[in-house]
Amino acid sequence: MKPALNATLYLRDLVVTAVLNVAGNLVADLDTAAPDPGPRVVPRDLRLWLARLRLLEGVPFGQLVADSSLLPAESIRFFYVDRGWTDALVEGALSVGTVTTADRAALEGLYRVVRDETDEAERLLRLPGWEPGAAVPTGTAGPLSGFLLRSRMVSGWPALHVRAYAQDNLRLQPPVGDDEVGEEQDAPLGRLGLLRLERLAPAVLLAIFDGVPQVVHVEEPRAGVQFGVDETGDASNAGAEVVLRDPATGERFADSRKVQVRFRSGAPGVVHLAATADLMKAEIRPGGADLDAAEFAMQMLQFPYRAVFGDRTLTGGPALPPGAAFTPVVSMKVLAERFEGVGS
Repeated sequence: MKPALNATLYLRDLVVTAVLNVAGNLVADLDTAAPDPGPRVVPRDLRLWLARLRLLEGVPFGQLVADSSLLPAESIRFFYVDRGWTDALVEGALSVGTVTTADRAALEGLYRVVRDETDEAERLLRLPGWEPGAAVPTGTAGPLSGFLLRSRMVSGWPALHVRAYAQDNLRLQPPVGDDEVGEEQDAPLGRLGLLRLERLAPAVLLAIFDGVPQVVHVEEPRAGVQFGVDETGDASNAGAEVVLRDPATGERFADSRKVQVRFRSGAPGVVHLAATADLMKAEIRPGGADLDAAEFAMQMLQFPYRAVFGDRTLTGGPALPPGAAFTPVVSMKVLAERFEGVGS
């Protein structure tokens, strides 16, 4: 056998081994009972691996956020996914196994099928509540969008709930407030599929949606009962308050009664429970009996906090234009000026 041919075969074996190792690492945790639409041209594991690559899994963080100033602390950045780039990423991964002109020609002929089946597989990677034998989503892939959130809330609440809707609350008649939106509004508001939700770092969360939402909810996990207060003031004059409830019904008072939280002297941030309870009693039943433990706990009870982006029912003035949260605000010109000469 000629030396040149030996070298080619050796190189091909190295490439094949490398691809198999990478693919093995990425699909090692795939469940064999995971949803699958049935026999396809592309093997199931390869379809799922390419779909994960399409959803930016394994892409270095430095390629997602080119500069830390683009994602400062306590910020959220919405984005679109350019399928031209992710298609090129898939083509590059597939080209690793091609050596000869015939290999490349064969791959080119199959690529349309590979692309369509990978589109379908994107929706199979994350199907909470799916049961074996149940129907799976199919059809051509549409636009992808998402957000990157960098905040202490990501590390403080690892199990954040994220929901995206194709329609805003004004679509409902009568409109429903953001704090009232639940599962019963999923259909009329067109809840979008969540293709990926992952912490890339202790304080950085990545979400990718199957479509472009009008409204996005990010909510603390509903893991149980929690107590809390509402922060008031600013950094130079911070404080807290509690909006009171009627002990007989558990509902907030119609006149929105509230008290300022008292803190212990010399211990900022530590609530003075007795002093705060006295203020509550003075507002709820002046001159009456003190609040018992259950009544005090009822006043301190708080539902999980929900941050809403794009909800036009919350503006308190002129309605925001549809899709305001996903309207680009950083132009390519600004980026070019910001990074001109970087890396040259």
